Amino acid sequence: MNIQLKNPNNFNANPKTQIQLPLHRPKYKPPLKPVRIKPAKKSNQKPVTTTSDILRLMDGLKLPIPIDIYTSLIKECTESGDPFKAIELHEHIRTSGIHPSLPVINRILLMYVSSGCLEHARKVFDEMTVRDFNSWAILIAGCVQNGEFNEANGLFVKMLSDKELENAGADQMGFSVPGILMCVLRACVCTVDFELGRQVHGWLWKVGFSKNDALSSFLISFYGKLKHYEGAESVFQQVECRDTAVWTSRIVNCCNDDNFVGVANVFKEMGEERVKKNEYTFSIVLKACRTMGAIRYGRQVHANAMKLGLDSDSFVQCALVDLYGKCGALSDATRAFEFGHSKRNSACYNAMFANYMQHGLCVKAVRTLYEMRTAGYKPRKAMLDRVELACGRETVYQMNKQSIELDQIHL
Repeated sequence: MNIQLKNPNNFNANPKTQIQLPLHRPKYKPPLKPVRIKPAKKSNQKPVTTTSDILRLMDGLKLPIPIDIYTSLIKECTESGDPFKAIELHEHIRTSGIHPSLPVINRILLMYVSSGCLEHARKVFDEMTVRDFNSWAILIAGCVQNGEFNEANGLFVKMLSDKELENAGADQMGFSVPGILMCVLRACVCTVDFELGRQVHGWLWKVGFSKNDALSSFLISFYGKLKHYEGAESVFQQVECRDTAVWTSRIVNCCNDDNFVGVANVFKEMGEERVKKNEYTFSIVLKACRTMGAIRYGRQVHANAMKLGLDSDSFVQCALVDLYGKCGALSDATRAFEFGHSKRNSACYNAMFANYMQHGLCVKAVRTLYEMRTAGYKPRKAMLDRVELACGRETVYQMNKQSIELDQIHL
């Protein structure tokens, strides 16, 4: 661009002074292409009416809400597990002037526990003038669910001293007795409170639940986890009709005690008594075989699982892969791994990866990690560290890069 300036002093200089101004080309942006918006598909689903909508509607119409409507809304909030809806609904009940009955208050307790509002549940429980067994059971279960095991144990002790429940029998306590006792026994295991567990056992006899198979299984497990195997065996001998869970709990105790002969004997007795074996039973026995390196007995157990059609179960498959791999039978481990490819879980991939690394087959180990990621499972950092140590850092870099690409594909 040239601009001409006149010289006011009439110097003999060039009458035209040229000034060069740098001109920058403006940034050009092409016009945006019109985006075609597809019309939304008509949905056959009806709009969902929430608890808040119903409460606002009834308030707007200035109509009192009957207790059966409140009960239905409490059930809805319990199933949804939404803490905000639970708090809103309970506040509406409080301000309505209705005095809920004990069963309705128990439902409110359950609603708060299901929504994770344990503090609100405690407050409701403390304000109750009358409590039944279900009231105690709901709060104890909530404490165990949230990992507050000591408080659960304390509540159970207080419940035992409740005069209204002191002489109550099994028929007066409802359906929740087995479930709550299982929760308390679990809390006793987590807090290593053996004495309280024995009190639970004694109270179970007192209220008439000594013949419950599920509770018997939990008692056997409780004694076994706290290393009181004589107590577990005593409970087992007192059970009249032993189901699969009772027998399997006994096998688990033998396994935890490193008593492989006991595992084999109990498994044999279980077959002689014609008790149905499940996938958990086989996985525990195969785990014991792997620990003891008893591959021959493990093959017999494998054949038994095949006969019952349980060899394709993910837990049994993982136990087989682990057993054969640890015992050096890599070809058998590979066959077990490939057999149930549609039901593999992350533990099965981990076991096969460990087998390949144990035998120095880094290429196959890395391939297993790729398959694992393709199946939607994320390898642990320890697995990548092992690959880096054995195969080099470049391999891990390529694995991480491949992971990003796979994540983008699945989005």
